[in-house]
Amino acid sequence: MRNAAKTTTLESRFPLLAVENNCILSKDADITACFEVRLPELFTVASAEYDAIHSAWHKAIKTLPDFTVVHKQDWYIKENYDPEMDKEVQSFLARSYQRHFNERPFLNHYCYLFLTKTTKERMRMQSNFSSLCKGVLIPKEIRDKETVHRFMEAVAQFERIINDCGFVKISRMSEEDILGEQGRPGLLEQYLTLSRKSGTSMQDIVLGSEEVRVGNNRLCLHTLSDTEDLPSSVSADKRYEKLSTDRSDCRLSFASPVGLMLNCNHIYNQYLFLDNSEENLQKFEKSARNMHSLARYSRANQINKEWIERYLNEAHSFGLSSIRAHFNIMAWSDDPSELKQLKNDCGSALALMECKPRHNTTDTAALYWAGMPGNAGDFPSEESFYTFIEPALCFFTQETNYHDSPSPFGIKMADRLTGKPIHLDISDLPMKRGIITNRNKFILGPSGSGKSFFTNHMVRQYYEQGAHVLLVDTGNSYQGLCGLINGKTKGEDGVYFTYTEDNPIAFNPFYTDDGVFDIEKRESIKTLILTLWKRDDEPTTRSEEVALSNAVSGYIEKIKRDDAFPSFNAFYEFVQGDYRSVLTEKQVREKDFDIANFLNVLEPYYKGGEYDYLLNSDKQLDLLSKRFIVFEIDAIKEHKILFPIVTIIIMEVFINKMRRLKGIRKLILIEEAWKAIAKEGMANYIKYLFKTVRKFFGEAIVVTQEVDDIIQSPIVKESIINNSDCKILLDQRKYINKFDEIQAMLGLTDKEKAQVLSINMNNDASRLYKEVWIGLGGTHSAVYATEVSAEEYLAYTTEETEKMEVMQLAAELGGNVELAIKQIASRRREQENQ
Repeated sequence: MRNAAKTTTLESRFPLLAVENNCILSKDADITACFEVRLPELFTVASAEYDAIHSAWHKAIKTLPDFTVVHKQDWYIKENYDPEMDKEVQSFLARSYQRHFNERPFLNHYCYLFLTKTTKERMRMQSNFSSLCKGVLIPKEIRDKETVHRFMEAVAQFERIINDCGFVKISRMSEEDILGEQGRPGLLEQYLTLSRKSGTSMQDIVLGSEEVRVGNNRLCLHTLSDTEDLPSSVSADKRYEKLSTDRSDCRLSFASPVGLMLNCNHIYNQYLFLDNSEENLQKFEKSARNMHSLARYSRANQINKEWIERYLNEAHSFGLSSIRAHFNIMAWSDDPSELKQLKNDCGSALALMECKPRHNTTDTAALYWAGMPGNAGDFPSEESFYTFIEPALCFFTQETNYHDSPSPFGIKMADRLTGKPIHLDISDLPMKRGIITNRNKFILGPSGSGKSFFTNHMVRQYYEQGAHVLLVDTGNSYQGLCGLINGKTKGEDGVYFTYTEDNPIAFNPFYTDDGVFDIEKRESIKTLILTLWKRDDEPTTRSEEVALSNAVSGYIEKIKRDDAFPSFNAFYEFVQGDYRSVLTEKQVREKDFDIANFLNVLEPYYKGGEYDYLLNSDKQLDLLSKRFIVFEIDAIKEHKILFPIVTIIIMEVFINKMRRLKGIRKLILIEEAWKAIAKEGMANYIKYLFKTVRKFFGEAIVVTQEVDDIIQSPIVKESIINNSDCKILLDQRKYINKFDEIQAMLGLTDKEKAQVLSINMNNDASRLYKEVWIGLGGTHSAVYATEVSAEEYLAYTTEETEKMEVMQLAAELGGNVELAIKQIASRRREQENQ
């Protein structure tokens, strides 16, 4: 039986002819250059930057010839996070993190730009002249090669202007990008299936008067095609109230409500039709004269004449180009019951722009067909309105969602809008690109702001990527993570030093596993002994320094010669015996080096003395090979004897790693302990550390919670802040009245201040997370979410009851912290599901 239905094949109606030289050629001889567009990330752009982006678009568009269509197409597609579970080596916490985000829904954004050179006749065609309505499409030949050549030159100039602005990047799409290749659908295939998934087969397209359907997806179209639907005024950007305060502004582009803020599958099409401006203005002059002559018959004619004259006055006064524009939101769903909700959501988004929502059912088919990449010449002219380039550009969306860093190294944070995991490099790539000159970090956050969670999350990922991590803590913040690592490595790593009466901190400053005593090791031993011998305010003479240096060198030669085990006790006995004889032979006077006084002051650290345990540890522990070390010094931070010795040893451990571990990443993180270190005459260590660590593939990180500390301490101001190109701030609303001082101290811009004050202001109640601001070199900054799995939470928590629960269960399970965390996390999930 003959098929009598009003159907046709896609081939017979397809308006495009070929893709040549990375351009789409239509059967009506239109030529289209296609670009992929990379916009700046959401919530990272200030008002002045939006103006700069707007200005760049304007300059670029003015270079294009007449009868060009600028078509910007933004795709917003609902996707689910695909976890990285296929990696061969993944830690327990890394796997739990990936499982936590498995199938997390988020709205992904893809942006394209099509520049179509068409003809004057095609620009005037209405919907009844669309290729959909023609019986047969006969390809035309491009006769004027000079026009094509000039257009391609203008396209190259357009590309250069946009890329030079520094905020937006556009890159030419290849034939493979447009047409697709094996296993990857091209842009045309994606548009005709409304799907970006590979393996999606072509389905029937229904282009009816009542409904437009692509496969099972039904379209819902809202248009801005009439000046009556537009707001009274437009701008490049506007204030986003949810993340703004009375002291700060969060800015988004004017069209942001129809972009990432509209949470559904949709395409936002933006068209600019560059007619011949002079002809347009002449047509308006003629229309104004006609209106004037008919004004006596209708007041509407008089009003329209005034509006036309205002338009002409603007054009002639400021040299503006008359163009036509059109904008539409094309949303879809495969569930017919969702169409009403889609319609309401799209209408609300337009209303937020102060536009009059117009649900278009008449030209849906023609507009969908014209939205096909390369087919902008088919656009029905009656759906456009006259305007100028600058106001039309205000309807362009100018931001995208957060992007993963291309660097292999980094940490996992979450997108603050959707919660999708983001791979973020705040160390290597910014150094490579010249954004920062060192990897040091300064972290400021009041108590309860999520500071310990963030630092635990960061150092855990650094450790898992091969870094040596040394932590100086004053509140057991890293006990859980350290215990987990210790158990996993069967005691080979995850070393936790803390002071208790039963098990006080003990070291052997003379021990090295390879017997190498380099200059750094010798200097650290001398500094340690000097600290034991002299007070901070007691000067050391040159002769005393020489005598001490000779004593250390002599003892090192002795242990090498005798192949003896080194210790402080043996050093003390060497000075008491052999070295005293050497001084006598050299006739060193008592006033130059008082050996009796020296031995008397060091006697408490010799066997039988009050602190004989401190420097005579019999554990042959060389911390050079340990990759995760925690020094918990809360119990001794006020101790005048123990604290300076322990801090010197800590610094010596890290400097030893810094000097000897070539090509290996290493970091030292100092929590509130830096205040005590700075007080004890250790300021030079901190200054030295922050200035030189970058040369050894290392980074120094300081964490503090008191604003007054950073405002009042010259050490922090001169050494730490000035040498920390990465600044990390947590919720500062507690200090909002002092924030001007913090802003001045840290050198934050007004944009960065607005970002910091927006932290945790609009958090999603369905997710448990805290936000954190990360600023790099004063030029790149954004707010991210620290969201972790239940297992990571239990490893990082500083809540005493939760830590005790983990440690008690671990003790019952033979010290297995990982198994304890697994069981508690599993039990909590079951309770939540009940």
